[in-house]
Amino acid sequence: MKTHIDIDRRSLAMARVIAKKIDADPMHRGLEQARSVCGNWCRQNPSDSVLQWQLILDGSWEEVRQILLDESQEGQRLRQNSPFCGILNPRERWRIYRDFTA
Repeated sequence: MKTHIDIDRRSLAMARVIAKKIDADPMHRGLEQARSVCGNWCRQNPSDSVLQWQLILDGSWEEVRQILLDESQEGQRLRQNSPFCGILNPRERWRIYRDFTA
């Protein structure tokens, strides 16, 4: 059984891979995708964390990246509702899951 610490570590590992993918794309399409996802969530169920992400995503990629990779409790909390879903393909995602079950 995974502990919250294990899940938070895995979530941070996923965020790091997501950030590398977005860094590697000069157009930062992953950031635009997260903005779109967050916009959809805001229309469907505007929870506090979704609204907070919407404000965060209004910033530059450098600002968003810093928050996405924040290792504090606040960073952990935000990653629990990350709009960056869909950035990683299934193979990338399962590689991280496998690494954290080994």
